[in-house]
Amino acid sequence: MTCNAVFIYSEQFKKYRFHADHPFNQERVNMTKDLLEAENALSEKHIIRPRIASDEEIMLVHDKKYVEVVKNASVGLITEQEALPYGLGTEDTPIFPDMHDASALLVGGTLTAVDEVLNNKTIHALNLGGGLHHGFKNQASGFCIYNDGAIAIKYIRDNYNLRVLYVDTDAHHGDGVQDAFYDDPNVCTLSIHETGRYLYPGTGNTNERGLKTGYGYSFNFPIDAFTEDDSFLAVYDAALREVAEYFKPDVIITQNGVDAHYLDPLTHLSSTMKTYEQIPLLAHKIAHDYCGGKWIALGGGGYDIWRVVPRAWSQVWNVMNNNAIFSGDVAHQWIKKYKTTSPVSLPKTWNDPSGLYKPIPRKKEINEKNEEMLERSLKFTRNKIYFNN
Repeated sequence: MTCNAVFIYSEQFKKYRFHADHPFNQERVNMTKDLLEAENALSEKHIIRPRIASDEEIMLVHDKKYVEVVKNASVGLITEQEALPYGLGTEDTPIFPDMHDASALLVGGTLTAVDEVLNNKTIHALNLGGGLHHGFKNQASGFCIYNDGAIAIKYIRDNYNLRVLYVDTDAHHGDGVQDAFYDDPNVCTLSIHETGRYLYPGTGNTNERGLKTGYGYSFNFPIDAFTEDDSFLAVYDAALREVAEYFKPDVIITQNGVDAHYLDPLTHLSSTMKTYEQIPLLAHKIAHDYCGGKWIALGGGGYDIWRVVPRAWSQVWNVMNNNAIFSGDVAHQWIKKYKTTSPVSLPKTWNDPSGLYKPIPRKKEINEKNEEMLERSLKFTRNKIYFNN
């Protein structure tokens, strides 16, 4: 099945850049686009230019005062000391020139994707510049200034009145999006992430289920450090299928952080490209089974921008546009373009080689802990489905 999909893109996405040594580097979006073009999988006909989100749209989630602080910080009208209570000027989220405009463009890209899908111009839309899931109402956090995913969900609720399933497979818990809709029964958040025992932000436990009428609509699946492909995918497959059956969404938004890969420098998981082939395939199926195909996909984490991110994100696009994954050799044209600037040897194949890492000595224990966690997280849902049927 070939689907109608659009690719939201602007070279200006890379203006969202804290400093040269910061791990969050939007050059990875350009590298992914170049790889797709080298594979003849993306052309100008697929590309939609993002708009800049208005202040009013940003304030669907963020406080007016916070937006004003970001604007003032963008042009040097506030000291770092004054900015710190708002999460700006930290090591993770330092101040940089024109940060408001750069952030508003990422938000606008996600809203552009939403409108393309929900105005029936396309079935699927991908904004790799988005996915900044740690932003809070009045605070920046974890490399994220404005939370484009949360803004998009509120925008959908206000303008289209649809039930939204938000699926986050970043290694870091999608805390900002969960927080924004913790008491909303029309938004279901599902996050699969490394346990917060050793990883930022330290949240996302199985008992975080929502509040008031939103209770039962937040799902967290914290997997153990060093989790490998098979265990990750077993959790993902069961979680997404059962939560989708429970919630029955009108539209799906996925946050496609790719920092669960073994080579990622900031996390402790042991996924390979196998995981990033399967994640979009199931999301695609669920979107068609429940939502008439309505699927908006975002970027997110991913800090090995040479060996991991372009291949993993390219799989999302190929599934969106062709319902297929890449295999075999990576385009030589792309390798040739980037090999002189890459500090590491670039991958020559879409699949990772066997023996990428040494065998995990605690594999059986890790798998068992993840299975127990999955059962615990889905117990409520399974009971609800049983009684409803």
